[in-house]
Amino acid sequence: MSELNTRPVIVTGGASGIGRAIVDRLVAEGYPVGVFDINQAGLAELATAHGEAVCTYSVDISDYGSVAAAVAQFEQDTSSVYGLVNNAGWDEARVFLDTDPEFWRKIIDLNLYGPLNVTHCVLSRLKTRGAGRVVSIASDAGRVGSSGEAVYSAAKGGTIALMKTLAREHARHGITFNSICPGPTDTPLLAGFDDSGKLLEALKRAIPLKRLAEPADFPGLVVYFLSEEASFVTGQTISISGGLSMHG
Repeated sequence: MSELNTRPVIVTGGASGIGRAIVDRLVAEGYPVGVFDINQAGLAELATAHGEAVCTYSVDISDYGSVAAAVAQFEQDTSSVYGLVNNAGWDEARVFLDTDPEFWRKIIDLNLYGPLNVTHCVLSRLKTRGAGRVVSIASDAGRVGSSGEAVYSAAKGGTIALMKTLAREHARHGITFNSICPGPTDTPLLAGFDDSGKLLEALKRAIPLKRLAEPADFPGLVVYFLSEEASFVTGQTISISGGLSMHG
């Protein structure tokens, strides 16, 4: 195990889905992990599964004060935070003209203000120490758009832009910022978009590799971005979509 792998990492939304797969992989790699989530059952299951390797915190990431307190507590429980994985997200498919400001706020609070809050709280500590890694799980919706996801797409596009800007601002501080953009992924969130299952089958036909992504498709790239091998990689946005979106 390298010394780097003993440096603590925070994962938001790590109690289920893609986040859970990321947490499992980080623990296997030797990282101490702090999970910020509102999923109480998922947090309890993580604590049972991983014991002292994982610290769990019930946190609403849209609440800056709660985030700041949780980051401080994580450092008390482990040691200085080194990495952050902004994974938490939520959406509901709706045509834009059928939405309202209350819905917009719900989407933006979690998908944009959440990463803003957690990144801000962690970044001040990374800057002081002159090292760190930030990885955001964005979405291809934020790169190419997605019908029925206008506000979600806007929020994820904002997260991508945030990572690129911070990569420029903090390169001299030894901190890297990168984004991973999932394509359609086989999670309960996607299944909830279409009870008939026709959408999922259509997506499978459209994807060159002829399947939906699985949560297990993402942790490998997260581990790479957190590693010393990626020390010269920053401000990048990479899609994991089976070829559905290809960027030159």
